[in-house]
Amino acid sequence: MPLQLNGPVVLAGAGKMGAAMLEGWLEQGLDPASVLIQDPNLAGAALDLANRHGIKTAAELGPLDAAPAVIVAAVKPQVMDDVFPALAKLAGPETVVVSIAAGKTLASFERHLPPGAAVIRAMPNTPAAIGRGITGAVANAHATQAQKDVCESLLGAVGEVVWVDDESLIDAVTAVSGSGPAYVFLLAEVMAEAGVAAGLDPATATRLARATVSGSGELLHRSDTDAETLRRNVTSPGGTTAAALAVLMREGSGLKELMQEAVLAAKKRGRELGR
Repeated sequence: MPLQLNGPVVLAGAGKMGAAMLEGWLEQGLDPASVLIQDPNLAGAALDLANRHGIKTAAELGPLDAAPAVIVAAVKPQVMDDVFPALAKLAGPETVVVSIAAGKTLASFERHLPPGAAVIRAMPNTPAAIGRGITGAVANAHATQAQKDVCESLLGAVGEVVWVDDESLIDAVTAVSGSGPAYVFLLAEVMAEAGVAAGLDPATATRLARATVSGSGELLHRSDTDAETLRRNVTSPGGTTAAALAVLMREGSGLKELMQEAVLAAKKRGRELGR
């Protein structure tokens, strides 16, 4: 069933994430005529999509013929406070605002909107570019179930959606899945470097590391088996994998402790950005 809204959707900011979402919406059958893009520096994939589908674009949006069903605020957090007040003037009584800006709280949007306005704070991640993202989302008290369903349809066009009830958990979501792709890419990077240190040429080490990380991720995606069991299935007692895991799982200084420290650092930074 095609993706349908009860009014236009305004996409404010069409960078990599905005473009990925836009492509997902169009693939899900959203009418291009219902989309309005506001971006003073429209370029790349979003510009190509706009040109190919005849989507209306503008550096700034003036008054609209109909209030948007959804306003998706996808500009950088550093400029959101400058951009959003003008967007807020476009909202009608039934409009729901969706933010994908890291660190920006529900309250930071509510203060620019009429009392009772629906706001949803979401954090997608970069695999959205291939339709395999995951988004954590939280709604304010004014968002109806119907509005949440519409937003889940929009966010779900680029991957899975997980809802949390407590806004404070969004910083943890950001730290795990929002920033998480960088951790995985770093794993592939350092595995390749370790392969070179073990005697492989760089091209071979890189190919082995990339295929191992991406293939293991796909196996985890397709399997109903939990990650711990999959790990144990690869690990023969006294074998090569066990020798490596003894280092990675060293008590007090292993990957577990490093990852916890990293996630907590990202969570802390997310809270700082929201101030």
